[in-house]
Amino acid sequence: MVVIAASLLIPAGAAAGDVPAISPASDPAQAGMLDVATLAPGFVPDMRYAGSDNFTGRPVPGYEAPRCYLHAAAAQALARVQRRLQAQGHALRLYDCYRPVRAVQSFMRWVDDPADQLAKARYYPNIDKGLLEEQGYIAAQSGHSRGATVDLGLLDCRGGTCVERDMGTGFDRFDPLAHTDSTEITPSQRRNRQRLLEAMRAEGFANYPMEWWHYTFQPEPTPGTAYDFPVR
Repeated sequence: MVVIAASLLIPAGAAAGDVPAISPASDPAQAGMLDVATLAPGFVPDMRYAGSDNFTGRPVPGYEAPRCYLHAAAAQALARVQRRLQAQGHALRLYDCYRPVRAVQSFMRWVDDPADQLAKARYYPNIDKGLLEEQGYIAAQSGHSRGATVDLGLLDCRGGTCVERDMGTGFDRFDPLAHTDSTEITPSQRRNRQRLLEAMRAEGFANYPMEWWHYTFQPEPTPGTAYDFPVR
């Protein structure tokens, strides 16, 4: 998602009004990023912005392949989370990782087009699109563009086939039900969120309370730098 407080999760030493500089890096290697899937087995990619199953209803500019890149330290930490969960019979489903600046800019164009409501029923049924920016759901900057933020879900693989754990809402649902500590979800859904929270926290990832799926590795490797190379 592109929630302002979530995506910015202002890193230590940075002021709330700081605008990250855009790096000239043209690929993951130049940016110091790794493909997470190469570091541990069993990740299940579901990279929503590379396809049409997302809140815009179409593939997002900058996503040319369903791959998850993160800065090396964050990627290695996420691999440790995956191995920890696998030992418990679970695994991670990946929704979004590094996000090019051009993708964030496309989100801003989308929110400024009131006629475009392709995915409203699934992603923001209870909020007027025109209020998404005002209420803090859409912002002009994203922590994903700094390469240390990941959106993910939890899978139960104990039966031999991995199935999605019920987290109370789907990914990128613009709704209070998606708040990590929502009181409107069931005890089972709360336990699923807590399992994910504890596994991520153990390896240095901080959750954004408005989104159960959203985590940022702390401290961020490049808190003052954003990237714009395409995901391919």
